Amino acid sequence: MPTYFPPGGGSIHFEESNPTGNPTVVLLHGLGSAGESWQQQFDPLAELGFRVVAPDMPGFGWSPWIGGEVSVKRMADLMAAFIEGVGAKPAHVVGISMGGTVALQLTLDHPDMVRSLVLVNTFAHLRPRSLNEWLYFLARLIIARLVGPERQADMVVRRILPKPEHEEARQMLRNHILKADRNVYRGMMAALFRFDVRDRLHEIRVPTLVVTGTEDTTVAPVIQEELARGIPGAEHVIIDGAGHAVIADSPEAFNKALVAFYRRLGQQEQHG
Repeated sequence: MPTYFPPGGGSIHFEESNPTGNPTVVLLHGLGSAGESWQQQFDPLAELGFRVVAPDMPGFGWSPWIGGEVSVKRMADLMAAFIEGVGAKPAHVVGISMGGTVALQLTLDHPDMVRSLVLVNTFAHLRPRSLNEWLYFLARLIIARLVGPERQADMVVRRILPKPEHEEARQMLRNHILKADRNVYRGMMAALFRFDVRDRLHEIRVPTLVVTGTEDTTVAPVIQEELARGIPGAEHVIIDGAGHAVIADSPEAFNKALVAFYRRLGQQEQHG
């Protein structure tokens, strides 16, 4: 697994496919997960000629926490340094859930780093819409602080990947959660509840695709609709039957939408 060593110290491990490809697609994982979670997207993107890079964000996977404030803004700054450090600037950036918030912050604070943006089952501001959603997030906060990581991992994977056929993906996510730095996990969970860039969405000027799974029980589809409406010219693709982990539970439909988006971009660039 390749490793990037930031000038200020620390290390960021990343998965890479088609290293001689160009330009680069950077894939940002969700809370508790790691770059490996994007494995079903590597080949379709590489076949388009892209270099594909999926970092373990600091505090997750094989990347230790680098230090400093645990926040979405801090993580976006670290990812900006990573993109420049691995020679990916400007990159096509894709983020799911927490990774989507980091991708949003990255685009707003470091627009020169981002060539296009794909936001998957994510939000500009998270507001639970039902008692069930409130209870789920409250339970996650309590378990993350008071109970062992095994309970946290079991609760999350059962909700995000509930179907029997997703056992392999469920086990991968569970392993990722158990490997995450507990302080960073808790810190980012709190940061996600504070995250709010609704009043800055109009600043985004890169081609943007929002992808929503209709069965997402973590980020309500209506919140994602509001996100798409807030970004000038954003496309919105809805994948029927897909859950929060759409990249793993509905990879064929997700990859089809992603590939189509990049092909449209390529055609626009040829005629631009």
